[in-house]
Amino acid sequence: MTDTSRALQDLLDKQEIREVVLRYCRGIDRLDFALVHDCYHPDGIDHHTGFDGNVDEYIAWVQPRLEVLGGTMHHVGNHLVELFGDVAISEAYSTNTHWGHPDRGDFTSGARFVDLMERRQGRWAIAERWAVREWTRSDAGRMTSPEAVGPRGSRDESDVLAHLRSRIANRH
Repeated sequence: MTDTSRALQDLLDKQEIREVVLRYCRGIDRLDFALVHDCYHPDGIDHHTGFDGNVDEYIAWVQPRLEVLGGTMHHVGNHLVELFGDVAISEAYSTNTHWGHPDRGDFTSGARFVDLMERRQGRWAIAERWAVREWTRSDAGRMTSPEAVGPRGSRDESDVLAHLRSRIANRH
């Protein structure tokens, strides 16, 4: 492989890995647990605050915790990917807002997703994830109502993303 083709393949691999992280965030925020599950290899492991186990156990653990919330929004910032052939280390900084929690109220946390990614059968996915919580801040009393009428997010098929995806899919 030439230096140019190696550099191009590295860029493609890094983009695919970044998209795994972004799909995970979309899945969590939209309560699309099939999408979250697809971000992991079948034997993938997850380490979260209050949880350690395989991907199936993680979904079973996180789903009821998210469904009681009014919503979540995960923002990915700095994201560095280090490639080692078919293995990579992905470190993505994130700021995660949670609202409508029946016990804790509204809160925001800063975290890093430190992932061991592996390419298996041509597909990059999480082999092991550490969701490293760096800080948590209470947002109690800080959330306000929207300032005007307009699109609002939902975590079901009525969300604008679901409508748009359906509209595009029906064209093809």
